[in-house]
Amino acid sequence: MEINEDIVIVGAGIGGLATSLGLHRLGVRSIVLESSDSLRTSGFALALWTNAWRALDALGVGDSLRQRSIHFTRFQAFSANSGLPTVEISLEADNKPIDYDSRCIKRQEIVETLEKELPPGTIKYSCRVISIQQSGLYKLVHLANKTIIRTKVLIGCDGVNSVVAKWMGLPKPIDANRSAIRGYVEYPKAHGFEPKFCAYFGGGVRIGFLPCDHKSLYWFCTFTPSAVDYDEKIEGSPTKMKQFVLSLANNVSKEAYNILERTSLDSLYCAKLKLRTPWNILMKENIVKNNTCLVGDALHPMTPDIGQGGCSTLEDSVVLARCISEAIFAKNLEDDDQLCKIIEVGLEKYAKERKWRIFNLISTSYLVGLAQESNGKVISYLREKFLAQFTIETMVKMGDFDCGKLLT
Repeated sequence: MEINEDIVIVGAGIGGLATSLGLHRLGVRSIVLESSDSLRTSGFALALWTNAWRALDALGVGDSLRQRSIHFTRFQAFSANSGLPTVEISLEADNKPIDYDSRCIKRQEIVETLEKELPPGTIKYSCRVISIQQSGLYKLVHLANKTIIRTKVLIGCDGVNSVVAKWMGLPKPIDANRSAIRGYVEYPKAHGFEPKFCAYFGGGVRIGFLPCDHKSLYWFCTFTPSAVDYDEKIEGSPTKMKQFVLSLANNVSKEAYNILERTSLDSLYCAKLKLRTPWNILMKENIVKNNTCLVGDALHPMTPDIGQGGCSTLEDSVVLARCISEAIFAKNLEDDDQLCKIIEVGLEKYAKERKWRIFNLISTSYLVGLAQESNGKVISYLREKFLAQFTIETMVKMGDFDCGKLLT
């Protein structure tokens, strides 16, 4: 069976749903192909900085999500080696932007909120893409269920192992030589923790704690396997994962240790960190090619050290929706071939607008992570005296970005 669609988005994660919603707000129809049989709400939580909230406001869902999260008032850093505090910074200082915001929110809350705003039937479940073909100005998207979709525009929002990115010819993301274990804890009643971001740096390790709301907390532990006693076999054993994190957390506060200890085994996740080499982003054909483009982790997987993975995905979605809409409605188009060509102009504008921003985010995140987890004496001294404050100032600075409104 072959069907025709103007715009096909692959992947119903945050990027795919946000892009489809942005287009919908601007009067442009799209469909979203999702390989799962229902909305994927797995994944724990993510930190969202000011740039993400500006994008969510542009999509019309910011206020709804703010009601289900806590605004951070402070950032506090500690030495992972000694457990002693190294710096404490207010996140409500007068020199912040007037709309400054930083929160941690459940991934499930984000995807469900975006999904509810889409027209019924936008998401097509159990639609796994197995191959893509170029057919003149169009793409033929082959699904595992034998359906073929003929589309003018194909948008890959299908994550680190993107089928669309592979078809475009992008090299695979590289290993950052670091890993992350993440956890999530829910309390039956209010947990009583302050609305602050706490992080422990050093010794090849970074451990952070962020409250999502009054009853739940998210934590992460990123580490350099070569710098700690790490056995890759633990990745398949939640029990060993938990024991490993607790062994790295000897010097955290009792309060923080109890959070780790309280984490249930089914609320743990381990993954190797990957990133797209930043110079690959500077080539236009790696972002846009033949009316095909990429969003989020499909385009720019990055290390989590400045908390910009999800934030930059939301930026992508707003900018892309705006560029496509401006191209479509700029002229009275007489046929589909003209539409394909004018959309190509919009996609090239998207690539031009995003490439240097993405280059800076990937590069900065990698370098900050390198400094945070390095174990040498000099870098350890600098980290405790200067780099903790530099890290949070960098996070705030990189988060003070405005992707703009949907309508210019």
